[in-house]
Parts: sequence; structure tokens; C-alpha cells
Amino acid sequence: MVSQKWYLSTWFISLCFLFSILILPFIAGLILLILQIVDRKSQIEKLKSSGIDKVQDAKMELEKLEAEIGLLKTKRESQISNLQILDDALIIDAKVIALELQKKELESKLKQLSDTIVEKNNQIVQLDDEILYQSFGLYESRFNLETSVAYKIRLDAIRNEQKALVKAKLATNHSNNWTIDGNKKEGERMNNDNIKLTLYSFNTDCDNAISKLKFNNIDASVKRIKTSFDKLNKMNVRNRIVIKEDYLQLKLDELSLAYEYETMKQAEKEEQRQIKEQMREEEKVRREIEVVKQKIEKEEKHFSKEISSLSTRLIDANAEEKVALEAMIAELEEKLALVEKDKENVYQREQNTRAGYVYVISNIGSFGEDVYKIGMTRRLEPMDRVKELGDASVPFVFDVHAMIFSEDAPRLENELHRTFQERRVNRINERKEYFHVSLSEIEEVVRKNHNEVVEFTKVAEASDYRQTMMMNKEKDKVAVIA
Repeated sequence: MVSQKWYLSTWFISLCFLFSILILPFIAGLILLILQIVDRKSQIEKLKSSGIDKVQDAKMELEKLEAEIGLLKTKRESQISNLQILDDALIIDAKVIALELQKKELESKLKQLSDTIVEKNNQIVQLDDEILYQSFGLYESRFNLETSVAYKIRLDAIRNEQKALVKAKLATNHSNNWTIDGNKKEGERMNNDNIKLTLYSFNTDCDNAISKLKFNNIDASVKRIKTSFDKLNKMNVRNRIVIKEDYLQLKLDELSLAYEYETMKQAEKEEQRQIKEQMREEEKVRREIEVVKQKIEKEEKHFSKEISSLSTRLIDANAEEKVALEAMIAELEEKLALVEKDKENVYQREQNTRAGYVYVISNIGSFGEDVYKIGMTRRLEPMDRVKELGDASVPFVFDVHAMIFSEDAPRLENELHRTFQERRVNRINERKEYFHVSLSEIEEVVRKNHNEVVEFTKVAEASDYRQTMMMNKEKDKVAVIA
């Protein structure tokens, strides 16, 4: 067999293909492979010329080479495929790394935005009534003064104290070392203007908060004043002007005093209204008693006069007439005794200002089940008071469950109110005498505090209400059929 050049040997060409990741070895390998084939063909031709055995060997060698070439091509394709997968993986990794970086950046921005939102929310003063109605708490009085006049005096004193601090330039901490173009007087003038502007802004914010003050925005108003305080102090850092904590506290005291002052005024107005209502009620009682007294005195005079007249006739009457006249006189004297008894009762009621009726009434259509009004009236005819309560202010009339006469009606009423204090419908205005309570509980308290027998009507008739409900049901049935 003809000897082969070393660089055309199969191991060398395979080595070139092994490093085919690099372009030049691959190209060199292909060139050497082609040269090897050409060289083999040349050797085969020489073998043909030299003899058949040598030709047969050359063919076998050629087939072997072709097999090796196929194997190398397969390896190459596998390596190319692996390289492609590696490139795709590197691209995916690069994208993942980029997305991770983008995610971290977005998370950082989100945290910054969240912090900003929290900060802004801390600066926001909630003024929406619906939100405030859901969030306000009970206000606890700070000053507990007795009258609105006392509150007004204290409020004026607080405001005068604020004016004194401003006038003495003690409402702020500030620097006095300002100059403008070396002119200290101009610097002082500028500094004074900045102080005035700062206090003007703060006072305006406080006045607005106080003017809009209601029971349901106390906390929001306090927050509004404190926010203005912090904001103005932060804005004036470069001007070296700081509103003092003492001045802030005076403003917060003014806020509380203003609220308590208005609340006390409303309470006093309500009390005056109640007193006037009581005076009107007493006047009605007085007029009613006066009318009854006149009626009784008129009847008394009439019966006395008639008895006197019949007695005069009795002197000259015959026996038969005397019997008839005596019967008439006896009847009139009996009526006169009843009139005198009524007269005595009326005079007692006039003298005893505590005698009256405690009534227990309900209005299911207006207030629902197990809600009762427990009140008192000194009227001679107590149902007149019940009829007044069922006027146009409520859609349905009241039902009377009990009408209790007592020589000390205020005491019995107070005992019932005290027992059911925690069950009031209106816990703020105790002049509203409605209670969430059962009729049996009311009856039990009455029996403990009242000696006479009292009849309670257990079931409320509520005629108008029940008929209205029936009519509504019939209307709904018709609507469903239609």
C-alpha cells in the first residue's frame, strides 16, 4: 500500500473536526478531507495499475474513509445542534437576568410610590361626611365648664393670649441676623414680613378648621391644624422660622373650646326650649283647671239656687207636693255633693303641682316594635296630650298602653327613666323619652313603685298602620299578577 502524508491521515483530519467550533480548523479539515480523498483516488489508480488485490484493498479503505466521513458529519451536526441549544439557553438566561433587573427596579419604584402614598395620606384631611360618619369616635370634653358664658370667657382669653404672643413676637422661633445687600434694617423688614406671612397662613388654616367644626370631624380638624403646622415649619426651614409648640397648643385649645362652646349653646337652647314647652304645658293645665273650676262653680251655683228655690216652695206646699219637692231636693243635693267632690279634686290638683298622669304609649308604624314613650302630663284630660304627640310630626297615631294617675307623677316617671337609662333610643338628648324595652318590664317597674292597680293594654291596635300594611300587600299581589 502506498504511504500517506501525515497531514492527510484520518486522525489529523478528525482532530481538525474536533475543534470545528472554531471556523478555521473546520475549513482546514474539509480541505484536508478532500485532499485525502483525492490522494486515495490517486493511490487507487496506482493500485489498479499495480494489480487487482491492491485495488480491492483500496476500495475497502475508501469505504472505511466514507464511513468515517459520515460519522464526522453526524458529530458535526450534533455539535452544531448543541451549540444552537447553548446559544438559545444563553439568550434565555440573558432575558431572565434582564427581567429580574426590571422586576427589582419596578419593586423599588412601587415601594417608593407606596411610601409616597402613605406620606400623602398622612397629610390629607378627610372632609367627606360619609367617611367621617363611619370613623368618628365619641368626643370627651376637655374643659367641662358649667355654662356657655364660661366657655365664651375662656375662649376670649385663649384668643387674647394668642394675640399677645404674636404681638411680642413669641409665637415663633426665628433668626434676627438677616441682611439684604449688607443692610440689616432691610433684612429685618424681610424677616418680619416672612413671620407675618407664616402666622397669617397658619391662622387662616386654623380659622377654616374651626369654622367647619362639627361633632363628626373633630379628629380631622385637629389633624388639619397639625398638618398645617408641620407643613409651614418645613417650608420655612431656609427662612429659619418655626411656629412654636406653645402657639400650636393654644390653637388646639381654641378648637376644643369652640366645639364645646357651640355644644353647650345648643344644650342650653334645648333646655330653654324644654322649659318653654313645660311652661306652655303648665299654662294649658292652668287654663284647663280654670275652665273646669268655672264649670263646677257654675253648676254649684245652679244646684244651690235650685235647692233654695225648691226649699222656699216646700214651705207653702201641700203634703203631696212636699213629697215630690223633697225628692227633687234630695236628687239635687246628691248632684251638688258630686260637684263639690269634683271641686275639691280640682282644687287639690291645682295646689298639688306633682299630681298627674304617667303615660306609656307606642307607635309601631313610626318606631317599630318594643319602642315605648314614657312621659308625664298634668292635664285633667291626659288624652289631649297624647293626641298632640300624634300630630303631623309622625305618620301614625300613638296607642296608649297605660295611663297611670299618681300624686307624685314626676317621681314615678323619673324612676322609670332611671331604670331604663341604658335602653334609651337617643342616648344624647335625654329629653327624648323613647326606650327600647318590653311592656312587661315597664309594668314590673310600675307595680314596684305604684300602690294602686294599673291596667296595661298589651297589644297595640295600630289600626292605621296595620290597614296600610294590608293595602301594600294587596298592591304587591296585583303587581306580581300583572
